[in-house]
Amino acid sequence: MLLSRRRLLVAGAGAAPVAWLSGLPGATAWARTQVTRAPSPAVPTTYAFLAPAEVAFVDAAVARLIPTDVLGPGAAEAGVTVFIDRQLAGPFGHAADWYMAGPWSGGTEQQGYQSQRTPAALYRAAIAAIDAHCRRSFGDRAFAALGADDQDGLLRQLEHDRVELQGVSGKLFFDMLWHNTQEGYFADPLYEGNRGFAGWKLVGFPGPRYNYIDYIRHYGQPYPLPTVGLMGRDPTRHPRVAA
Repeated sequence: MLLSRRRLLVAGAGAAPVAWLSGLPGATAWARTQVTRAPSPAVPTTYAFLAPAEVAFVDAAVARLIPTDVLGPGAAEAGVTVFIDRQLAGPFGHAADWYMAGPWSGGTEQQGYQSQRTPAALYRAAIAAIDAHCRRSFGDRAFAALGADDQDGLLRQLEHDRVELQGVSGKLFFDMLWHNTQEGYFADPLYEGNRGFAGWKLVGFPGPRYNYIDYIRHYGQPYPLPTVGLMGRDPTRHPRVAA
């Protein structure tokens, strides 16, 4: 039986996913009263790393991993593509503080990331390979041009390591994309994801306020104060910060 990704996000901020993409009745009382929709995907003036075709891919993929529904904006509207772009352009994308000297072997799941590619290089190679696979399999259409059902099917195949890609592991890429999508959806808006506090409102987190004493024992009741981030109530008014 398939569980929705949004249910997993609400229950535990994204444990291990398998299936996805349906609405969740019964979020927290605070989330039900506070959810608002972002009008459109967050689009910066320029991207720091992703090329236009890569932006289209990531927008389409994250929109399927955390879709917009009755509970509020999905990952694309919440600016997750922008968050990922900034991360790939920064120390994370370059694996600046990772051990990357080899030896290169398959390793085990418990040994963590084993690829000789940096995250930025993995994204670049995997997106190109997935789009090439899609063009061969779906009438010369890239991933972003596929219908939702075909996108979902391909993401499932990547997740379960059932797609042979040229020169890159689809599962390795999917795992990184899914983790980065969750990070972008729940990070402080300072880092350009979680636009409009979409992720925090979904799980009922009102932000890093300094004092909750007056509300700690009000279980199940709506929280009356507006959501705040590290930059205040409206992070869209502040300049972007590269992570």
